[in-house]
Amino acid sequence: MGTPREEGFRMLAEWAPHAACWLAWPHLAAEWGELLEAARHELCALAMAIADPDPQTGIRRGEAVCMLVPDAAGEEAARDALRGVPVQFYRVPFGDIWMRDIGPIFVADRSGDLASCSFVWSGWGGKYLFEHDEGVGERVGALVTERRFSFPWALEGGAVDTDGEGTLLTTRRCLIDPKRNPGMGQADLERSLRDVLGVERILWLEGCLENDHTDGHIDTLARFVAPGVVACMEPGTGDDPNREALVAVADALEGAEDARGRTFEVVRVPSPGVVRSGDGALMPASYMNFYIGNRTVAVPTYGSPRDAEAVEQIGRLFPGRRTVGLSAFAILSGGGAFHCITKEQPGDASAAEEVLA
Repeated sequence: MGTPREEGFRMLAEWAPHAACWLAWPHLAAEWGELLEAARHELCALAMAIADPDPQTGIRRGEAVCMLVPDAAGEEAARDALRGVPVQFYRVPFGDIWMRDIGPIFVADRSGDLASCSFVWSGWGGKYLFEHDEGVGERVGALVTERRFSFPWALEGGAVDTDGEGTLLTTRRCLIDPKRNPGMGQADLERSLRDVLGVERILWLEGCLENDHTDGHIDTLARFVAPGVVACMEPGTGDDPNREALVAVADALEGAEDARGRTFEVVRVPSPGVVRSGDGALMPASYMNFYIGNRTVAVPTYGSPRDAEAVEQIGRLFPGRRTVGLSAFAILSGGGAFHCITKEQPGDASAAEEVLA
């Protein structure tokens, strides 16, 4: 068996058509505490936005929503909460809901056939090791495709973003990490990323939001929104806790080139600024953690005065889609937002029911 690249596979941009979006039902009461029901409510609102059912017929207009549930009781609770949302349920053991990281990375060939890629699970460098998370990538991959790859190194989906045309954004802190990939340097990782994701140019950024459990996932800092166009955040008020990190990211993107030699157009979106939990702890809030669905771009909001401005500006970047701002405060209490809990499955949405039946 060759590498995905050798066999003609590559990672697609998130704005390419999706057959489905994979989510997982929050179920660990010990982890979510009093915010468990609020996190479930936010996930249900996100699922509704992604599926986008017709209000008259209930027929899905967006992509299929595939929901992992841990057991029969979890499925019953999810079905009850998601009434009115077209969802397909799968009983797959998992720990927590961070599908971007524990799920597979799908790659596609020129004919549109998919393969899944799974990796060693490190629990974000040993921080959070939930039971069953290490097997989710292979289990979900097996539900989707017979073509599967597995690799003996760690890669979390939130650590990489691509334009689908050969360029990859990532951060050094998430990959060049002895707790994730001991013995692997930048050259080793670049070679592995090219072989697995089919990319040509890799741009390594620095920086990390304060209290970010992921050590600086790229989907909290900068995102491709179109070929040659990258969005990032600009600090707002003088007390923005991430001012230095956000300025450094924007500076690194300015003047950088993609795999086709284009200089990036850099679009700056407001930062949420200071967002605190109920007990006063600073939270790693980011508007870059949006999800690009077939019909809907879902932008996380946190009760910040800059929420509406950020949603409006991100909406301008996706004129062919509706853009909605949805509360993600409770989900953020667990460490991430909408991009962290979603995993797109590329493909034809009109054929999703047949493929996933």
